Amino acid sequence: MMIRSSLLLVFLMATVASFAQIDPAKIDIVRDHYGVPHIFGKTDPEVAYGLAWAQAEDDFETIQQSMLAGKAMLAAYKGKEGATIDYIIHLLRIPELVEEKYESDLSPDFKRLIEGYCAGLNAYAKQHPEEILLKKSFPITPKEMIQFSILQMSVLSGADKALSAIFNNKVPLIENYKTAGSNAFAFNSAKTTDGQVYLDINAHQPLEGQVAFYEAHLSSEEGWNILGANFPGAPCILHGCNEYLGWAHTVNNPDKLDTYQLEINPANKLQYKFDGQWLTLEQKTAHLKVKIKGITVPVSKKAYWSKYGPTIITERGTFAIRMPSLMDIRGIEQWYRFNKAKNFTEFKAALNMLAIPGYNIVYADRYDTIYYVSNGRIPVRNTKYDWSSTVPGNTSATLWNELHPLSDLPQVLQPKSGFVYNTNHSPFHSTEGPENPVIKFPNMGYETLENNRSKRFEELVAQHDKVSYETFKKIKFDRQFPSKFAFPINIDSMFLMKAESYPEVAELITSLTTWDKNSNAESVGAGTFLKVYENINKSKGLYAATGVLTTGQSLKVLLEVKAKMMEQFGRTNLQLGELQKLVRGDKVLPQPGLPDVLAPMYSVAYKDGMVKGNQGDAFIELVRFTKDGPIIETLNTYGASARKNSPHYTDQMEMFTKQQTKPMTLNKAEVYKNAEKIYHPN
Repeated sequence: MMIRSSLLLVFLMATVASFAQIDPAKIDIVRDHYGVPHIFGKTDPEVAYGLAWAQAEDDFETIQQSMLAGKAMLAAYKGKEGATIDYIIHLLRIPELVEEKYESDLSPDFKRLIEGYCAGLNAYAKQHPEEILLKKSFPITPKEMIQFSILQMSVLSGADKALSAIFNNKVPLIENYKTAGSNAFAFNSAKTTDGQVYLDINAHQPLEGQVAFYEAHLSSEEGWNILGANFPGAPCILHGCNEYLGWAHTVNNPDKLDTYQLEINPANKLQYKFDGQWLTLEQKTAHLKVKIKGITVPVSKKAYWSKYGPTIITERGTFAIRMPSLMDIRGIEQWYRFNKAKNFTEFKAALNMLAIPGYNIVYADRYDTIYYVSNGRIPVRNTKYDWSSTVPGNTSATLWNELHPLSDLPQVLQPKSGFVYNTNHSPFHSTEGPENPVIKFPNMGYETLENNRSKRFEELVAQHDKVSYETFKKIKFDRQFPSKFAFPINIDSMFLMKAESYPEVAELITSLTTWDKNSNAESVGAGTFLKVYENINKSKGLYAATGVLTTGQSLKVLLEVKAKMMEQFGRTNLQLGELQKLVRGDKVLPQPGLPDVLAPMYSVAYKDGMVKGNQGDAFIELVRFTKDGPIIETLNTYGASARKNSPHYTDQMEMFTKQQTKPMTLNKAEVYKNAEKIYHPN
């Protein structure tokens, strides 16, 4: 015990010494008219310190919940809901992974960066103890930050869905074994009327919470000068642009995780067969502290591990999951390298780290380069097995260890078409013409679907030999469906119905069949479609088998929609903006946009039959790369702060519904000239 205490003291002293090198008086936080923080410091760690402070000023609660998850302490704050997350941290052995690789795998400059971020966060907590959600949750350490990032990477790789399927007895069994939104596009001089390079950065994230975007400008004297967005608790920009280049992300869905069913010894449920031998599962006890009715209760739960990875024993069998995201801790460092890249060569060197387990990347730079890659840590799998389902967990033949290199991934560089794009659709249709990627390798699991956004983008771009910047903006903000719907369920039958043949729903049929497929707030057709979409989505399992809505099913949907509209509103001729709202605090605005248009909105129940937007168009950054540097416009959903008493809690809402952007800059002198507030993080 004395040895452990001494080691802890040494660690704390070393940590304090490294943090003490940062003088907050040398860091400037410059708030602009919209409250967006521009952080200036001599070194990158100083800027990270300032970023942590600014983020805490704007959304300390969300950052803390992220860090509590990284510390496996969320259950002590959120009860049973948090206990699931804490257990997953232990089940996936994330603390052990970070402990093993932290010193050897992370670069010294990146470790200094996250040390600076932690110092800023801890300093804010010390200055504002009344805002701390859970006693003893501070200080936050760099390793705990990395633990949370690994948890996020695992979720990105599908760990939450795989574990849920196993625990809920929905994972396919081995007997069924045989031997899946965001927008980003870039145009270069071959496609633009002014010869400039355009980049659209626009991931469709939740509007609030741990993966809602936070806008910031980070600038040091060590070559870091970038404006974009990240998530609360991230020490660098996750997508945005610097003086030379920019990139955007969309979610992709290659096969980033495999599920195995182990062959268990009938005489010992803790033994599994592997290459003809019985091996014993490794086990440890996860000690959780769970808040139940205001009291923190200790809870213990076993966590198992096999050669394949995290292992779960259920009544239906014993299953393991294996994913490359649990084999690398450098994901955030790779984003930091993106931040600092000055040209495509440096950006691609960062890509070759292959530390980020997923995400499409659309890239553009001031040198007229555009590029697309469906990025991922994809295993090289044995072609004798069907990896789309559960695979046998009793043989080294399914125990992959090698990853596909970057060169194997679907990608396009400098296509003759002059543009690349992705809307969460097939990576094999990322431009036009023969330069589209082709499927090179089996068992990578890449999606091949199209969606309404990909088809609408295709329609719009085909109308122009060259695209002006104004046209580029119109494409980004387009709210209209393509001429032919591309939903997973074919709903054409509803639009072929004749009003005179169905008098009981004639008004709804007319509303749909005369609708221009635009999702403006004033559109009655869009209002009708929203209620139809909600109804079909709620019962999509009924139509999934055929993938087609019959005329009889369409009539049933319309009758149910009419009944609901009459019950809740007393009429059916409702505009979209009457049904769908953008809500924050006391501010309620009509919200345009429907699911899967280029400027989409997805909603949840609000009140009195209305819904409110909760995911869709979120942080938007539009960039024009010129010879003199980037010209930048941005827009965020609500504002720069998540604090209800802040003037920036809702000050971008009207702009958001009207699709009005704000000018932003990387120019330090201009930022200071137009500053609303300049201060140090202390």
